[in-house]
Amino acid sequence: MPETPKPQVTIYTDGACKGNPGPGGYGVILIAGNHRKELSGGYRRTTNNRMELLAAIVGLRTLKSPCTVTLHTDSKYVADALEKGWARKWRANGWMRTKTDRALNPDLWEELLALCERHRVRVVWVRGHAGHEENERCDELAVTAARQRNLPPDSGYERASGTK
Repeated sequence: MPETPKPQVTIYTDGACKGNPGPGGYGVILIAGNHRKELSGGYRRTTNNRMELLAAIVGLRTLKSPCTVTLHTDSKYVADALEKGWARKWRANGWMRTKTDRALNPDLWEELLALCERHRVRVVWVRGHAGHEENERCDELAVTAARQRNLPPDSGYERASGTK
């Protein structure tokens, strides 16, 4: 019996940080047919790479059933680690990039890889701050979120860095 076609979704993502580390935010746009949804959030102390990862996670986590996804990111860190298989290798090696160098953000990579296994995800890298309409909007969402008062802690970052 042929496989039922999965819904097609386009996700745009961006992360931002005021200082690195510092207050950070993420922005996400999901588009499926005529439906569009914008999401954002932030943390009081985090890194830009964590926000880039979290944007992708939040976008994929929002999908209620397995989908075929085109995920747009301006993060070479996210795009290359997924498309070139680096993150899967890090996971297979116990979150080590080399014999002596730990992979950063294993908590987020673990979740992102699980979501990528649930959905059929194709990653598209876009140049940031280059006038791409949806990427610019995600940047606005992320920067606005990072500027909010009383942001919650990024417990994964604070646990890994030993900060409170």
